[in-house]
Amino acid sequence: MTEPIDFKTIARTGLWDKNPALAQLLGLCPLLAVSGSVVNALGLGLATLLVLVGSNITVSLARNQVPDAIRLPVFVLVIAGFTTCAELLMQAYAYALYQILGIFIPLIVTNCAILGRADAFASKHGVWASAADGLAMGSGFAAVLIVLGALREALGQGTLFANMELLVPGTAHWQITLVDNYRGFLLAVLPPGAFIGLGLLVALKNSIDRQIDLRRKARGPAATPGSRRVRVTGPL
Repeated sequence: MTEPIDFKTIARTGLWDKNPALAQLLGLCPLLAVSGSVVNALGLGLATLLVLVGSNITVSLARNQVPDAIRLPVFVLVIAGFTTCAELLMQAYAYALYQILGIFIPLIVTNCAILGRADAFASKHGVWASAADGLAMGSGFAAVLIVLGALREALGQGTLFANMELLVPGTAHWQITLVDNYRGFLLAVLPPGAFIGLGLLVALKNSIDRQIDLRRKARGPAATPGSRRVRVTGPL
């Protein structure tokens, strides 16, 4: 009899507790390189999400047929196949954005977060749980990409959602100009700005986790359910 799938725990693990970017610090090379704007971050985030979900499902389906001796090479081949699919889709429907992202789309194959989830989770769980895990982990990674991209674009260019037509045609009107005649903040769009922005996000997560732990300790241990033994002998 299979154990019930705790989708709530899977979602919390991927989005917060073991977020690939904020907790495990995986996939930082593409995350820091292409998070200069929201559209770039969203494009890479969607591609990574597609590869994560697809590879997790495939690994879960084949987990009982793959010998341990060749497990990791097979996982890499599966991830490479889905990365190629994501690359071809972006070439077909968002070629201009594909040219901007460049080598970082093929480099999804080397993202340790994807291989790590395939080995640590998908190879040991069923299809639905593996799909949920891939969706949660991919969404958590994409969320950090988008937040970091929004911060860097707002500080560096004074805009939000600029050039969204590169990903979704007909959305040029989505651009929001935060400051007119903004001269730009060069540090935000350079690699040091990406490191500083990610460091601030990690510090914010750690601070929130610390506050949650303090509140949990302040409430004290949870009461153990069950009846209490009452003394009935002796004088009352």
